[in-house]
Amino acid sequence: MHLFLPLASSILYVVAALFLRQAAGHGIGIYRTAFICNWGTAVLFLLLWPLGGSVPSGLLFYQPAVVALLFIAGQLSTFLALEKGDVSVATPVMGSKVILVALFTTLIGADAVPLRLWAAAALSCLGIVFLNRKGQTPHPHVLRTIWFAFQAAAAYALFDVLVMKWSPAWGVGRFLPITMLFGGVFSIAFVPLFRAPLRAIPKAGRKPLLGGACFIALQAIILVSTVAVFGDATAVNVVYCTRGLWSVLAVWWLGHWFGNDERALGAGAMQSRLAGAALLSVAVVLVFL
Repeated sequence: MHLFLPLASSILYVVAALFLRQAAGHGIGIYRTAFICNWGTAVLFLLLWPLGGSVPSGLLFYQPAVVALLFIAGQLSTFLALEKGDVSVATPVMGSKVILVALFTTLIGADAVPLRLWAAAALSCLGIVFLNRKGQTPHPHVLRTIWFAFQAAAAYALFDVLVMKWSPAWGVGRFLPITMLFGGVFSIAFVPLFRAPLRAIPKAGRKPLLGGACFIALQAIILVSTVAVFGDATAVNVVYCTRGLWSVLAVWWLGHWFGNDERALGAGAMQSRLAGAALLSVAVVLVFL
């Protein structure tokens, strides 16, 4: 029954992506968006503090700091992918994160790369080819979207691997909240890069920005809490990667509610993206058969 939680998290992520894509249309910029989202996530992750743990040594504070930097790198790449790109392309590509987790874990463990991992990588490449079909209306940002989404997947994958490696010594109730607090503090460096002060964010953009920030933080804490309480990280991540499929379906059916015009590319392009998302999902499952 606990696998319904990452399923809910995957759906919440798609809602967050739609809100953030809508907010990007109001010229808020990735740095103000990242600042709001990072501090919202930092505050919400403090709810994990009662899960317990301890700081093993003051010399080890570099560990949550490094993980926080990876989180920020993944987040900025995500926002770059969503700002100019399409949700129905970016989200399925981010599903490759699970394959990259397996790859990074294998490399760090100095083990051979198994055949199924190469097969999954081949399916992922084929899926990206389907995602890159532009239909009747050419979209100039598809390749850029794929590139930034893949960067986000790589950063989040290494984030996951280092969390698995370092958090046991701290405890989930200490490592993750401290990591996200580092992320909030590091986000202060974005302030000089703001296009304008936070108070100057257009009123029309505030609602989708706050909605995106809330849903991003909520889906993250649900996902991490599920792993922390129930374990079963492999199955949890496989279920979570269904967000690629939900993103295409949500854009197709609900995108107009968020001012999203991706379905204007035509039924052929959206069907191709659905096929690409399905191939990426099969690749993820193949890794863990």
